[in-house]
Amino acid sequence: MKTTLHKQAGFTLVEIMVVVAIIGLLGAIALPNYAKARTTSQMNACISNLKQVDGAKGVWALEQKKTITDTPVDTDVFGTTMYIKDKPVCPGGGTYTLNNLATKTSCSLASSGHSV
Repeated sequence: MKTTLHKQAGFTLVEIMVVVAIIGLLGAIALPNYAKARTTSQMNACISNLKQVDGAKGVWALEQKKTITDTPVDTDVFGTTMYIKDKPVCPGGGTYTLNNLATKTSCSLASSGHSV
């Protein structure tokens, strides 16, 4: 009489638990870095928007022969026939203030690094 043993292929519970633990550890390391990268990219996009608006203010001032104390309004800079088609929006949720020509455009989140 022959006894045949059938060895079944598969993973044991311990092996699966080790793999899940490793994935959890990698996730715990990656998530904070992802959040920091997102915040940094929002800040860089905001700074880029501020520089673009300052450039448009400068062109507006030259073309309209304005002095350094003049302050443009949104309709002077933004519009389909103006210097920037659509008013940029801060990706971090802040709002932009044009200020006068002597002062750079500012974001309400300047304390978080959203400034030129």
